Amino acid sequence: MTGAAPATAGPAARVAATDWAGAAAELDAHGCALTPRLLDADACRSIAALYDETELFRKTVDMARHRFGSGQYRYFGHDLPRPVAELRAALYPALLPIARDWAARLGRPAPWPDSLDEWLDRCRAAGQSQSSQILLRYEAGDWNALHRDLFGDLVFPLQVVIGLDVHGDDYTGGEFLLVEQRPRAQSRGTVTVLPQGHGLVFTTRDRPVRSARGWSAAPVRHGVSTVRSGLRRSLGLVFHLA
Repeated sequence: MTGAAPATAGPAARVAATDWAGAAAELDAHGCALTPRLLDADACRSIAALYDETELFRKTVDMARHRFGSGQYRYFGHDLPRPVAELRAALYPALLPIARDWAARLGRPAPWPDSLDEWLDRCRAAGQSQSSQILLRYEAGDWNALHRDLFGDLVFPLQVVIGLDVHGDDYTGGEFLLVEQRPRAQSRGTVTVLPQGHGLVFTTRDRPVRSARGWSAAPVRHGVSTVRSGLRRSLGLVFHLA
């Protein structure tokens, strides 16, 4: 999937230049879709460096302590750094048509309004009021167990993870994992290397797949394989509140 944004473009312009029809087709075929570069190398390094500014975050999670895997991640507070806020705001309307199409195929309601702010207000009214944007950090030997980022009844069906380091140079291993349970079939796994600055769009909970009876919901979980060496950091963008 390619985009036409120049190298000097900001995150919003890069999102706007992305071939979202192509992304929807990739999601239908494979369950995930890589975007073109959304953040340049300098922006990736700047966001990764925020991990040590603890005042920016509402919570730190030690994965081993909770038996989630090994490694650590932090939830941003609501006062998001500008590039993170800009990316989330630009991605929501780009992903919204895909979310609504999936809901129509599965015969589900599509409660997501045109405005991200209005959607977040609905989350707060339902008792989901905490920020869900995540900065993740894995060192050699760390990994993330298969899971889904569900924090309440209100769920946006797509989310995005952005690689902040260079696979093969900054770290090895640490591939992004998706495992999908097809109706009346064995699970299917997908492995993706996250290029620095590129986003991977994937489902939060499940996605529509064709079956003998029409469309069925295939549950999907995601995780990260063991980091063999180096330091792997990524930015997780979730479009519902916790």
